[in-house]
Amino acid sequence: MHALLGALGDPQERYPAVHVVGTNGKSTTARLTEALLADAGLAVGTYLSPHVRGWSERIRIRGAEADFERALARVRSHAVELEATQFESLTAAALLAFADAGVDVAVVEAGLGGRHDATNVLRTRVVVLTNVALDHMDVLGETRDAIAAEKLAVVQPGSVVVLGDSEWQEQALANGAAGVVVAGASNLALAAAAAEAYLGRPADPHAADDVTLPGRLERRGEQPLEIWDGAHNLAGVGYLLPRLPDREYVLVCSILRDKRPELMLEALSVLGGTLIATESANARSLEAGELASRAEPYFRHVEPFPDPQEARRRALALAGAEGAILVTGSLYLLAELSGHGYNN
Repeated sequence: MHALLGALGDPQERYPAVHVVGTNGKSTTARLTEALLADAGLAVGTYLSPHVRGWSERIRIRGAEADFERALARVRSHAVELEATQFESLTAAALLAFADAGVDVAVVEAGLGGRHDATNVLRTRVVVLTNVALDHMDVLGETRDAIAAEKLAVVQPGSVVVLGDSEWQEQALANGAAGVVVAGASNLALAAAAAEAYLGRPADPHAADDVTLPGRLERRGEQPLEIWDGAHNLAGVGYLLPRLPDREYVLVCSILRDKRPELMLEALSVLGGTLIATESANARSLEAGELASRAEPYFRHVEPFPDPQEARRRALALAGAEGAILVTGSLYLLAELSGHGYNN
């Protein structure tokens, strides 16, 4: 990653950054932080992953999606020469696009962990750790302490760290943080604390009132009620459950094999007795038949439909005009239903 950025003139050195790490809520927190910093008069570049509706969601400049194809074209030859991964190439494209646009600050969401993530190349002024849950344990470690250590490895001496939980305060200080702010678990509270730490003055939280993200408690229809949410691990399901309208849902689910599917299915079963099991094209996705078998202990009625579009149509038919469906378990699933599947 450093070699690729070096070939591009080290664009990441041309602006300071707010680096957002954590298990869940990173994209939402990054978008909220973007809105608050923009309201303060700054030109903001924002890098998100993954996407739901299209690749261009990932690179934003001054509140709008950047020219994604142009951004990628600017790095393609160097990325191919250095055999960069897809995520490294996308990250470099974003960081170069920010430099070309002359942004005042970049808000950058980490992809996986922190220590070895492609985004850990920034001139970081503020680090936000949204939360820590047991996810990606094969890569990040088997305990929350180990996972937090990987995520907080992005802390640079002199930076301010914003935490959702005071549990990680000592770790942040040990990594050289100049200060720690414990903001609480809400994405808006984290974003407000990050913006205020960056600006050195209060930010107006109402500046983020209109921020919405696809695939996060997204209402796609009213008759029947149709909600899409990319809760892709147990902690994400725990966040989702109390925020849904109180209804009996027909669920459409695809879950990755390494996300402790049984625990997710058990938690989701409180929403309704019917589950339509499907699968995404991601290599880690459970096949629809296997997911259905794992779901049977928790649901009265389970049907496998490997094709996501067919699964959604079946759920809509079962729900009827007065019912409700929830599509969840994987952002990969939502991307495919939107017609924008991807590999990373």
